[in-house]
Amino acid sequence: MRAGRAAALVMLALAPMVCAAAEVDGGQLAVWWGVPFAGVLLSIALLPLLAPVLWHHHYGKITAAWALAFFIPFALRFGWESAGQGLVHALVAEYIPFVILLTALFTVAGGIYIRGNLRGTPLLNTGILAVGAVLASFMGTTGASMLLIRPLIRANDNRRHVVHVVVFFIFIVSNAGGSLTPLGDPPLFLGFLKGVSFFWTAEHVIFETLFLVGVLLALFFALDSWLFARAGELDRPDPTPDAAEPALGFDGKINFLLLLVIVALVLLSGVWKSPLQWDVAGTPVGLPSLVRDLGMVAVTLASLALTPHAVHEANQFSWGPMQEVAKLFAGIFLTIIPVIAMLRAGVQGPFGPIVAAVTGADGQPIPAMYFWASGMLSSVLDNAPTYLVFFNTAGGDAATLMSTHAQTLAAVSIGSVFMGAITYIGNAPNLMVKAIAEDRGVKMPSFFGYMLWSVGILVPLFIAITWMFF
Repeated sequence: MRAGRAAALVMLALAPMVCAAAEVDGGQLAVWWGVPFAGVLLSIALLPLLAPVLWHHHYGKITAAWALAFFIPFALRFGWESAGQGLVHALVAEYIPFVILLTALFTVAGGIYIRGNLRGTPLLNTGILAVGAVLASFMGTTGASMLLIRPLIRANDNRRHVVHVVVFFIFIVSNAGGSLTPLGDPPLFLGFLKGVSFFWTAEHVIFETLFLVGVLLALFFALDSWLFARAGELDRPDPTPDAAEPALGFDGKINFLLLLVIVALVLLSGVWKSPLQWDVAGTPVGLPSLVRDLGMVAVTLASLALTPHAVHEANQFSWGPMQEVAKLFAGIFLTIIPVIAMLRAGVQGPFGPIVAAVTGADGQPIPAMYFWASGMLSSVLDNAPTYLVFFNTAGGDAATLMSTHAQTLAAVSIGSVFMGAITYIGNAPNLMVKAIAEDRGVKMPSFFGYMLWSVGILVPLFIAITWMFF
C-alpha cells in the first residue's frame, strides 16, 4: 500500500512541471514502448495463477511498478514536459472522470437491496439477465451490473454451479446490453459528443443486438436448465421456507432517484456547451465536465449518507472490488498512452498494417474489418479511445458516417461494445463483477480461463454477425 501511494505521489508531484507541450507523435514510437502495458495485462492474467498470494496482497504495487517502468523511461526519452502532459491528460481527462463515475454507480447500486427470497431457477436467472440487458442501455453497463449482480448471486447461493451465471451476466449485462444508446457504454457516449444523434445507434444496430442477446439468453437457459436438473445441484436447502418468504421489494429506494441524477449529469455534460474552461497543465477542463464530476461526487456522498446501514449489510457492501478496479485501471490508463498514440499515427505508425487493413483498394472503408479491428483492440485496450481511433480513421465526420458510411459506423459501434466481453479488462464492469463474485465466494475463472468461455461462445456469434450484417 505504501509503495503504491509513493509511486502515485511521485507522478502527481511531477504534474506541476508540465506546460503545454506538444503531444508525442505515435509514428516516432517503437513497438517496445507498449511492453509496460503488456506487462500489466500479463500480470492480471498470469500472477493470480502463478503467485496468487503475492498478487492478492501486492497487485497495487505491481501495477504501480509497471506504470513507473513506462513513465520514467518515457520522460527521460521525450522530456518531462511531454511525459507530464500525458500523465495529466490521462488523470484529468480520462482516469479521474472514469473512477468518479464508476464509484458513483458502484455506491448507488450497492445501496439498493432487492428484498425477497429469490430462487435461482433457470427461468428467474434468464429473466434477470434479460432485464439487465434492457437496463444496460439506459443506466449504463456499470449501473445495471452493479444493481443486479448481488441479487443474482444471492439467488443462486444454494447451487453448486454458479460460474456460468456470472460469465453470461458479463457477456449480456456488462457488455452487449449497452449497445443501444450513448448512456450504455463510453464509446457510444464519445460518438454522441462527436455529433452522432442519440437514437442513431438504437435505430441501426437493434437487430445485431437482438440477435446476440437473444442467442446468448437461449444458450444460457439451455445450459442452466441442464445443470439445474442434475442430481446434487442444490447443495443445501433453501434458507427461507415458503411460508416465511418476505415479499419481493426494494430497500434503499432513494438510490433510484440518485441513479436518475447520475444519468442526468452524464446527459447534461454531453449536450451543455459552455465556452468556460480551465487549462490544467495543457489539458482543457470544461465547465460541463467539472459540474458532472462534482455532481457525481455529491451523489456518492449523498448515497452513503442516506442509505440505511442495514441495506449495506444486507448487500454485503464493501469497497474491495472498487479499490481493485481503481488500482488496476490506474496502471492501464497510464501505460496505454503510447499504445493509443501508435494507433492514432495511422498507417504511418507501428500499427499501420492494422489501420490499413480496414480500407479497401478503392479507398472505401470495409465494415467487416472495422467490426473486427475495433472489437479485438477494444477487448484488450480501453474501448473508448479505440472507438475514436476508428471513428476518425473512417473520416471523423458524424453526418457522413451516419448516412453514407452508416454500416461502417455501426460496425465500429458494436465492435467496440460487443467485444469488450472477450476479456476481463475489455470493459470496466467485467472486472468489477468478477471482484464482487469472488468476494461472495464464487470461484471465478482465471484471465485465460474466462477467455475459454468467451472465445468458445462469443467468437462464433461474432462470425455469424459478420456474415449476416456486414
